[in-house]
Amino acid sequence: MDRLAGKRALVTGGASGIGAGIAGRFREEGAEVVVLDLQGGDLDCDIRHGAAVASAVGDAVARLGRLDLLVLNAARPCVGTLWELDDVTWDDAVAVNLTSVHRFVRAAWPHLTAVRGTILLTGSVVGLDGSGNQAAYCATKAGVVMLTKCLAIDGAPHGVRANCVCPGFTETPMLERFLAEQEDPDAVRAYATGLHPAGRLGTPRDVADAFVYLASDEAAWVTGVALPVDGGLLAGI
Repeated sequence: MDRLAGKRALVTGGASGIGAGIAGRFREEGAEVVVLDLQGGDLDCDIRHGAAVASAVGDAVARLGRLDLLVLNAARPCVGTLWELDDVTWDDAVAVNLTSVHRFVRAAWPHLTAVRGTILLTGSVVGLDGSGNQAAYCATKAGVVMLTKCLAIDGAPHGVRANCVCPGFTETPMLERFLAEQEDPDAVRAYATGLHPAGRLGTPRDVADAFVYLASDEAAWVTGVALPVDGGLLAGI
């Protein structure tokens, strides 16, 4: 269990759900990890604020000694059609899910180029294909996919790889919050499960295993990828 031995990683949104799964698997594979979250991580940070992001990256690097892996997983759900969303809700979704990527990459860039590091992002299947009543979430996750591709192109001359994992519906607290906002949560859960040919929702470990591969030297020639980990959801009818 040493595929990431010696690597130092910062994982955002790592106190629960997919982020906790990533942090746990990285540690199992030998990485040293600093978890950042709004509450409950090794470092607390409100990623909606640029000064807080810059400070958190500096603190993480001070703890780790260097930064090999930047994992940008933190996100928030956002339910509603485009015409229903007010400015506050829209702006918060964009700030958390998309603008924070810019701020973390900008703050971490000198550290990543120093070691030819890797940036990994959590996208979503709804960043690759649309979904009803999730306009802001779909748009921001589509933005994450495109930022991944741009980072891969721009980072290549510096030896920096960038990839994202696009999970299907995964058993996390964020999914539970999303379901709780529906009129019939049980019906929506059953519908979501049925979208996956594999016959079940994903687990944080299902997703975290993909992150381990992309973080490892096994993926040294893999960059710019948006990898669906979705139980076959995007395979087709």
